[in-house]
Amino acid sequence: MTATTDKPAATPVETVTCTIDEVEVTVPKGTLIIRAAEQVGIEIPRFCDHPLLEPAGACRQCLVEVAMPDREGNLRPMPKPQASCTMTVTPGMVVKTQRTSAVADKAQHGVMELLLMNHPLDCPVCDKGGECPLQNQAMTNGRAESRFEDVKRTFPKPIRVSTQVLLDRERCVLCQRCTRFSEEIAGDAFIALQERGADQQVGRFDEGVLDFAPPPDRQRADTGSDGPADPALASSLRTSGPVDIPFGVALPDTSGRPFASYFSGNTVQICPVGALTSARYRFRARPFDLVSTPSIAEHDSCGSAIRVDHRRGVVMRRLSGDDPAVNEEWITDKDRFAFTWQTSPDRLTTPLVRTDGELRPASWVEALEVAAQGLAAARDDGGVGVLPGGRLTVEDAFTWSRFARTVLRTDDVDQRVRTHSAEEADFLAHAVAGRGVGVTFADLEQAPAVLLAGLEAEEEAGVTFLRLRKGVRRGARVFSVAPFASRGLARLDGTLLPGAPGTEAEWLGTLAAQAQGDLVPADADRELLADVAGALGQDGAVLLVGERLATSPGAYSAALRLAAATGARIAWIPRRAGERGGLEAGLLPGLLPGGRPLTDPSARAETAAAWGVDVAALPTARGLDTAGILDALSVGQLSGVLVGGVDPADLPDPDHARRALAAARFVVSLEVRRTEVTDLADVVLPVAPPAERAGSYWNWEGRVRSFGQALDSSALPDHRVLDALAAQLGAELGAQDPVVAHRAVAALPAWTGDRVAAPQEQPADPAPVPDGSAVLAGWRLLLDDGSLQDGEQFLAGTAKTPVARMSAVTAAGFDVFDGDRVTVSTDRGAITLPVAITEMVDHVVWLPLAGRGCRVHDTLGASPGDPVRVTPAEKGDDA
Repeated sequence: MTATTDKPAATPVETVTCTIDEVEVTVPKGTLIIRAAEQVGIEIPRFCDHPLLEPAGACRQCLVEVAMPDREGNLRPMPKPQASCTMTVTPGMVVKTQRTSAVADKAQHGVMELLLMNHPLDCPVCDKGGECPLQNQAMTNGRAESRFEDVKRTFPKPIRVSTQVLLDRERCVLCQRCTRFSEEIAGDAFIALQERGADQQVGRFDEGVLDFAPPPDRQRADTGSDGPADPALASSLRTSGPVDIPFGVALPDTSGRPFASYFSGNTVQICPVGALTSARYRFRARPFDLVSTPSIAEHDSCGSAIRVDHRRGVVMRRLSGDDPAVNEEWITDKDRFAFTWQTSPDRLTTPLVRTDGELRPASWVEALEVAAQGLAAARDDGGVGVLPGGRLTVEDAFTWSRFARTVLRTDDVDQRVRTHSAEEADFLAHAVAGRGVGVTFADLEQAPAVLLAGLEAEEEAGVTFLRLRKGVRRGARVFSVAPFASRGLARLDGTLLPGAPGTEAEWLGTLAAQAQGDLVPADADRELLADVAGALGQDGAVLLVGERLATSPGAYSAALRLAAATGARIAWIPRRAGERGGLEAGLLPGLLPGGRPLTDPSARAETAAAWGVDVAALPTARGLDTAGILDALSVGQLSGVLVGGVDPADLPDPDHARRALAAARFVVSLEVRRTEVTDLADVVLPVAPPAERAGSYWNWEGRVRSFGQALDSSALPDHRVLDALAAQLGAELGAQDPVVAHRAVAALPAWTGDRVAAPQEQPADPAPVPDGSAVLAGWRLLLDDGSLQDGEQFLAGTAKTPVARMSAVTAAGFDVFDGDRVTVSTDRGAITLPVAITEMVDHVVWLPLAGRGCRVHDTLGASPGDPVRVTPAEKGDDA
């Protein structure tokens, strides 16, 4: 007897049958004519149409002849050609495209002639030349000769609409792709149509709006921002029609918002002509000179598909890949433009060995011998800590894990270069590691409700923000536990659950109690709690938690309880690209690959068999985390440390990290560039950046994202360096090349045994805030002072200006007003910033954790949730 399930039958899709160029087509109801034609291999020329944007019918290039049956069934042609990108098919409709209709062909020729009337003949110097739809369709659907004899319209060019996007207005065909992207996808009204008739064009407002930093070479023009005002320029900006304005200034549009967005580079890619171009790529190459390699972006855990275009061993540009399952056709500007770090002047190209206190170049043979001898001695005299960092590929992460456990025989290994906790490690081992693909981007789109806790989606996972916004446009609701409603949350039409840093556990626990029908605090907003708990109780609701919950004791356990109480699915979204892969590889203390508990004999035996080692060679006791490793190094309990991709400034106490590394008796560093760690190391082994190696990332969904090697290089990836180092120590890792290393990952079967126990509730009363102090809040911004953005001056121009956010009540308590400068300090140091009065939780001051001139961990030695002193800045204080 076979078992049956009571799954509801799928709702049948209603279809429509029509005829296109004498071919009968059956498509789902609501399909556009242009899409139906594509399904039978008929291409209709278009400029404004884009499958991920709403129909606009702006360019009229896709005109076709349409006939439809009347009430009596008689086929009646429409009086004039119709735009196939805005009209849906209906039963019995007959469509004739340019292939079978002289009327449609003539209409398309006419539209093309009008588009080319004012279009400049500058194809040889246009960045779009060679991949331009206008060029292609002018040949296939245009007239052989122009009848236009007047003078073409011109504008001053180029207009710097942002530091990375330039506009040549005379090339624009007013397709509105850029404006629709800004409104529908990004939610930033950063570019819009302006003027009317022949003067209509694309423009933007000044960057000074919404605290975006102005380009350094711009003079302010009556904007109220810092810098000299130019009355003549300000007057010209208020005039209508084309004016003679200097480079770098654009006519204002009617939206009142700036062209300043984390996603603005997408407008360059979808522009069907050469109107919008990239400042970095402009005049640098031609498409037919480039070699393209599919790849994966390395800047966050989304695993966005990208395309790396390179020429003669140099990356010229990066474009978004087409991956409907993950990033569709969109990427962040950071993924698009921040790639020059891989070829920065401080790039390490040869191993370094310390002799007489100085680092000197050495051969690979010598460096590996010295490193092996030093690590072996440290292993046998106190032990070696392992800090691999959070940006490793899957192949690298598994090799690091195997090297630590089998060669160094230690469980003192932790990839977390940030605020962390033992509770977080238990949560990850219990609920995330070894779970495979869980919540997906598609689930976020379809979810009726999403709660964000410890996560600012736009800043920490840009493509995730776009998918959430897509869901919101379909009716989803978004809630966020945070000190204030950010611009990102506002563009998600989200509901703020206001909470100071450290109170996330209280919010999540109270919501769980509400969902379970338990008592909630008497002072709680019962109506809001019921609304949120009810929304999360719907089928498909999702709870997204970020790494910042580690600063709130009990938050991860409360999140698990809330998910269990409501039925919501839970997903963890770290900020770094390699953290999910490192988790799967077991780069946490007490965790073996695949979510296996280190203390479980079966897990240890299974791991040892897959690695081909004796089970006795594996450590048996849970090791130290990052904080514990640094503490042990500082007091001599550990003798050595193996470090990869660690920036001390990202740690909660950078000074302590530097002292600990300096106190270590032997330090080996695997790095792409020279850093503070390499300056303290005894042996430095250079490794390859993403463009010069193949590999894969494990994104936050649990999806493995493989990429190929773009550039020929002799640089070695981490797994090959560790494989060679292990050989020097008499061990075999089986990680000689990417394919072998990847197969080693698959050698371990899925773990079916017991998991690490769920973290226990850790209720903690918030510490009292002394007089003259406030609770520190903050998170990393997408564009900040991070090392992976070094050397990218165009991208840096749209980074948000660091400000100190506080409520009006908090500001009044410190006797400061909006725009005043305020000093936030601890016993370690002080940061002075302008005040931005924000509707937010009282007695809290928010700072960007790693803004330019605002390195909170490094300067203050503090983390979100800690008390900090706040005082009005004295005149003359520097930021």
